[in-house]
Amino acid sequence: MKILISADMEGATGVTWPADVLPGKPQWERCRHMFTSDVNAAIAGFFDGGADEVLVNEAHWSMRNLLLEKLDERAQMLTGRHKSLSMVEGVQHGDVDGIAFVGYHTGAGTEGVLAHTYLANTLTGVWVDGTRASEGYLNSLVVAEYGVPVVLVTGDDRTCQDAQGYAPEAPAVAVKDYVSRYAAVCRPPTRTAADIRAAAAMGTALAVRHEAARRGPFHVELEFDAQHLVGAATCVPGVERSAERRVAYTSRNMYEAIRCFKAVTTVVSSAVEEEYG
Repeated sequence: MKILISADMEGATGVTWPADVLPGKPQWERCRHMFTSDVNAAIAGFFDGGADEVLVNEAHWSMRNLLLEKLDERAQMLTGRHKSLSMVEGVQHGDVDGIAFVGYHTGAGTEGVLAHTYLANTLTGVWVDGTRASEGYLNSLVVAEYGVPVVLVTGDDRTCQDAQGYAPEAPAVAVKDYVSRYAAVCRPPTRTAADIRAAAAMGTALAVRHEAARRGPFHVELEFDAQHLVGAATCVPGVERSAERRVAYTSRNMYEAIRCFKAVTTVVSSAVEEEYG
């Protein structure tokens, strides 16, 4: 049995503000240890539950945040950019039985610690077929096309609530409780590690590949915080203006939808000015 861990950082133990997750900041160096602790707890739990192999896919920012030298030696880590499926890279090879979303967060325009969708700011909302989508929701649609179930979600309490909409059977662990976008009531890492390990062991029972989902087409709409970004986004073929600060596109499947989403966010991020956005 092989488990893939998609590891993001905003939802990690102790993380509450931008300096905690921005590479190079002193607080980032400190929080890397707690981030690695969360991932190690999930690894241990999956092996407790009977997994034979665990691959960790680094999914935050530069995708070079976890401390490899501190990683559980039974696991392997895929680190760095650029990857075909980004946050869920590795799921497409047909050998993954379950995926865990560790350190996840809520989506742009919603309540949650460091809530956003792919871009730290700029995007104020993402919808798929009319449903507001977090990164967890988007990634759950992608992995469903490969028949891989979500078996664990960790993050703040709002993230756990969000997961009920896309992975209701998966154990969810709240490592902190939302107070504001930059504040939370945090549990200490010894406690969160124990909670994550226990939940991962339980979640292993859900790691059974099923028939690949055959949904689609998917209609994706993105809303920006500034109108000029619409012009940048519509440089991507197939992306059209749908409102003053919105663009939309339709893809045959979620593989194409997420790759178009990556293209749009990459182009848009290059059009954001430092002070004025």
